[in-house]
Amino acid sequence: MKNRFLKTIYVIPILLGVVLFFWKSSETVETPKTAEVVVAEKTAPQAFDFLPTSTTNQIIQHEFYTLSYYENHEQAEWVAYELKKEHLINNNFKRPYFIPDSKVKTKSASWKNYKKSGYDKGHLCPAGDREFSKKAFDETFFTSNISPQLHVFNNGVWKKLEEKTRYWAEKYNGVYVVTGGVLEPNLPTIGFENVSVPKYFYKILLDDSRGEFKMIGFLMPHEKSDAPLYQFVVSVDEIEKRTGIDFFPALPDDIENKLEAQSNYKDWSFSK
Repeated sequence: MKNRFLKTIYVIPILLGVVLFFWKSSETVETPKTAEVVVAEKTAPQAFDFLPTSTTNQIIQHEFYTLSYYENHEQAEWVAYELKKEHLINNNFKRPYFIPDSKVKTKSASWKNYKKSGYDKGHLCPAGDREFSKKAFDETFFTSNISPQLHVFNNGVWKKLEEKTRYWAEKYNGVYVVTGGVLEPNLPTIGFENVSVPKYFYKILLDDSRGEFKMIGFLMPHEKSDAPLYQFVVSVDEIEKRTGIDFFPALPDDIENKLEAQSNYKDWSFSK
């Protein structure tokens, strides 16, 4: 009897230890699952995640687009916005006057610099992309949203690219747009505030409508051209080298590196 009693005393702690081990193990199984859910929610891409870096540290957030202002060139180095399918409404609003952007601490250039300069006040975020409301339309007439453009360029190949962007926004149910002039040293200038005249303009589009990202970049000489749009397709890496801007830093590095290195336009429909 004594031996049986001693065996029982030794067995009970062992059984308790086994029970406690499995109980603790079952507790820790749930913790990683909860953590994974939280991480997934935090890393889910949002519209503001696709903003480029700023070389000037002067990012201006408007309600319907965002820009990075470059005081030395008196214009934005980039303007970024999302163009959704439901934005594609033609309301034929009356065009307002261009006005200074009060959010630019260093003051945006006056529209008077463009007077008798021989250059259009070329929109970067086009008014035609923001006709879904009068407020959004009027917001594109800040002088921080314009760059000097030759009329034959502004009303020619550049206009064609803007129209094609609206076509893709409808076809792919929305695209993210980043656009601007290549602002480099020793550019010609206009006006009393020395507004730089870019020699090249770029536009970059990002689409994630089909559950995966695709990207396309355009780099256009600032001149009249009748060439088809696909001839201006370049890698986003090339535009980054020319501008010093990192355009999609929030994308996972492997995806960003792959998309920005390629200049294949076959995933984008160029025929209507």
